[in-house]
Amino acid sequence: MQLHFHQIDAFTQRPFSGNPAMVYRLDAWLDEAQMQRIAAEHNLAETAFVVKEGARWHIRWFTPTSEVPLCGHATLASAYVLFEHYQEPGERLEFVCQSGALSVSREGGRLVLDFPCLPPQPIEASAAILQAVGEAPQAVLDTGKELMVVLADEQRVRACRPDLKQVAALPWLGMIVTAPGEQHDFVSRYFAPGIGIDEDPVTGSTHCSLIPYWAARLDKQRLDGFQCSARGGELYCSLEGDRVKIAGHAVRIASGTLWLD
Repeated sequence: MQLHFHQIDAFTQRPFSGNPAMVYRLDAWLDEAQMQRIAAEHNLAETAFVVKEGARWHIRWFTPTSEVPLCGHATLASAYVLFEHYQEPGERLEFVCQSGALSVSREGGRLVLDFPCLPPQPIEASAAILQAVGEAPQAVLDTGKELMVVLADEQRVRACRPDLKQVAALPWLGMIVTAPGEQHDFVSRYFAPGIGIDEDPVTGSTHCSLIPYWAARLDKQRLDGFQCSARGGELYCSLEGDRVKIAGHAVRIASGTLWLD
């Protein structure tokens, strides 16, 4: 059996920046263990699989070690592949996933994710959290799935060197580190060693919580975010009630064929 894949750099207009994702458009689902093996073989932060089910696309995402319930950059990459490579008609794609209904629209040259708003809740900074971060944060919050740590400024975020073993031991999928930006409204980084990603280059799903936090703190509904990883990526964000909009660009890096016996 032959399967066609497409490697996309998401949240960037430049090759070899943003966040790479592998995308497979399938006619029918593969065995879950097979999809996990494929994701491990590609060894990218996320490999996305999409199958058309009625008028919507069912989407699943796998890291090299596990399936995850929500992923922004690989959804943006999947929409780019469906629009640009498979010529899906219209300006909007509807997706369904473990986390509910999602959509991606083409607007003004950007792809716009429509994701749920997940406001974070303040919590106490435990000794384990402080050890994981490596410094005392301004605030610590729980998004429900992720730990969010707020530092004083962008330079502290860029210089952050968390204890990845301790981060993996915490009871969250990963840890977001964020601060006010120097040229953007806010900056962030994301560490998820417990699911096989020491640091994710650009993470759309974490902005489900970053957007409502910074919208409230800065008293504005439209924000520009920058994930200041080594590759880096820009996200154009807005808060719209119980939804967040996360916009960005994407570029195709490679396409090929996977051979399965």
